[in-house]
Amino acid sequence: MNHDLDPTQDLADQVLDLLRAAPDGLGEFELIKRLKAGHSTHIPQLGLNDHLVLFRTHFLLFNALYRLRDRLLAERSGWLAIGALHIQLLPYQAGEAGEAALEEPDPLRAYYLDMNQLRDTTERDVDRLLASFWTRMQGGEEKRAALELFELDTEAPLDLAVIRRRYRQLVSLHHPDRGGSTSRLQSINKAMEILQRYYH
Repeated sequence: MNHDLDPTQDLADQVLDLLRAAPDGLGEFELIKRLKAGHSTHIPQLGLNDHLVLFRTHFLLFNALYRLRDRLLAERSGWLAIGALHIQLLPYQAGEAGEAALEEPDPLRAYYLDMNQLRDTTERDVDRLLASFWTRMQGGEEKRAALELFELDTEAPLDLAVIRRRYRQLVSLHHPDRGGSTSRLQSINKAMEILQRYYH
């Protein structure tokens, strides 16, 4: 599939083109892959095994998504469903999401639209965000935290074979011998331990 993008387009416009070409929606990782395949100059063309690169790529994408959602709502031309596992362009429906969505306080939207968050976030901060995985896990949300870390769609049917395949991909991607970090690998191993208790 050809994902050539117009390099002069804003990232939000590039994302809009890709979502229009995928009516069933895309996951975050797939959207990043397609932006890279289209040689988007708006996101880092670097491997995602570096925590800071991963964070910056994620932040820039979500900044573009929230800007795009605001614009589509203002134009009454669509609604953007934004989630880590699924991003989808939907028809505009007055009254359902509508203008109220622009007025309601949305902490995630505020975070991603604040470019200071991108500028001021250090590698140490990113490691702290990763550590919040452990906090949620210890708060009794271990299964959900582990699935989030593995970026697995909880709506799709899951079994141990699917989880093991994803585990091998992540270990390969984040192994310290390949430039990954030990802390990330430890989190992946811990998540695998947890998921093995829930899936047989």
